[in-house]
Amino acid sequence: MAHQAHAYHMVDPSPWPLTGAVAAFLTTSGLGIWFHYHSTILLSLGLVLMLLTMYQWWRDVIREGTFQGHHTSPVQKGLRFGMILFITSEVLFFAGFFWAFYHSSLAPTPELGTHWPPTGITPLDPFEVPLLNTAVLLASGVTVTWCHHSLMEGERKQAIQSLTLTIILGLYFTALQAMEYYEAPFTIADGAYGSTFFVSTGFHGLHVIIGSSFLAVCLLRQIKHHFTSEHHFGFEAAAWYWHFVDVVWLFLFVSIYWWGS
Repeated sequence: MAHQAHAYHMVDPSPWPLTGAVAAFLTTSGLGIWFHYHSTILLSLGLVLMLLTMYQWWRDVIREGTFQGHHTSPVQKGLRFGMILFITSEVLFFAGFFWAFYHSSLAPTPELGTHWPPTGITPLDPFEVPLLNTAVLLASGVTVTWCHHSLMEGERKQAIQSLTLTIILGLYFTALQAMEYYEAPFTIADGAYGSTFFVSTGFHGLHVIIGSSFLAVCLLRQIKHHFTSEHHFGFEAAAWYWHFVDVVWLFLFVSIYWWGS
């Protein structure tokens, strides 16, 4: 490696931004073709290329940060700001769904029967599966915090155990939500209530799946001794994301499941 008189990471040329852009183009084009012509060839190609790009790009980032020492303090500071801005964009993403929900529910139109939930909709009981899911996610927030403290204290075995428990709770949440969707007495086609309910809770469910994957990668990295008590931003980013998912669920539970029903 050439000597550099600064602590910043000058990234080497990489093919992954290009392959990622091609994968995104193929995936979106493939979705359109699937919707209109029922062909999944282009969509499958795009998804395979995207998965390969994700794997290889993140593999390179792990190499640079863990083995090559490129993630110095100034670089980690930049990564932290990047993750904070990303989570801020996600907050605004969900704000749009809450806006749609409250816009429809606070002043229901005659088409909705002038009351909320709309005429003909039987809402889910918030104190059954939704309350259980709330307890599951709050418990997972405790276990991911336990893992973070274990990492900082150098308690490797406890970190692995608590992170494994967090992932199990995340998967349990996803299974419960899938069951709830399967048994729901309304669909996404049932007007403003169905669309706001399924889009907001569905995107949250997708974020739980992404967060569980994020934590699973961190678990593999912890098993492979990638993290130290001072150098573990990969896990910190996953923990921040998981706490964000927790907080969004609390707003969803109170707004859509409890108040909205």
